Amino acid sequence: MSISIMKPTANPRLAVMGKGYHNTLFCFSPPVMILTCITELGLLIYTTWRYRFNPLSRLVILLLLLLALFQLSEFRVCAGSTSLAQWSHFGYVAITLLPPLGIHITQTIWGRRNRLLILTGYATAAAFVAYFALSAGSLTGHACLGNYVIFQVNNGLTWLYALYYYGWVLIGLCLSLWYARQSKLKRQRQALYGFTLGYAVFLVPTTTVNLLDRATLNGIPSIMCGFAVLLAIIVVTWVMPRVGKPRSSIR
Repeated sequence: MSISIMKPTANPRLAVMGKGYHNTLFCFSPPVMILTCITELGLLIYTTWRYRFNPLSRLVILLLLLLALFQLSEFRVCAGSTSLAQWSHFGYVAITLLPPLGIHITQTIWGRRNRLLILTGYATAAAFVAYFALSAGSLTGHACLGNYVIFQVNNGLTWLYALYYYGWVLIGLCLSLWYARQSKLKRQRQALYGFTLGYAVFLVPTTTVNLLDRATLNGIPSIMCGFAVLLAIIVVTWVMPRVGKPRSSIR
């Protein structure tokens, strides 16, 4: 079975895959997108039911919500929604918040938050969020290729956004690993190592794919968030059982 590759276009009108691809099952195809979205929402509901609301559980719930919203946005783009541009911008706003949120979660697990670092992360995210939310020209092309979605960022900011995204993700991974090595509390250390693994399971495969095929560079957000469902699973099944606070009635 083969797919035809559609090149992203600079025209603000959206390029959408043909109906013949809608039921094709690839790694990040529309059926997998909606299944991933449902999985992440299921993990969100479970976390809400299982754990008390505190700073950590709220951040984890927000992480799961943002991941699910991006998958839903991708699915709507591939399904040929009448508001494709809006869904594309909505999806980009969701994923732009993820890197500083990851650092915030790491430091909350660690229990010694660096407010300057967290505020700096959210401030840089806010600048991009405002750009993607308010500027129609921030995304100049959209294409569903049957296996992942290309969102073509304005050429003038592609490098800066990549630096922002990869930069904060790498900082988050290094901090999580460093905190884990410093921790003297077994459950906290296990949670931090788990979160480090969560970072690695979406960062390493995405980078590997990009190195093997440079044509996938424009699909980084789609591919990265496709792997990020593994992060969501690790956070809910490994991290939260070790540092989350269960509701007393369901212990």
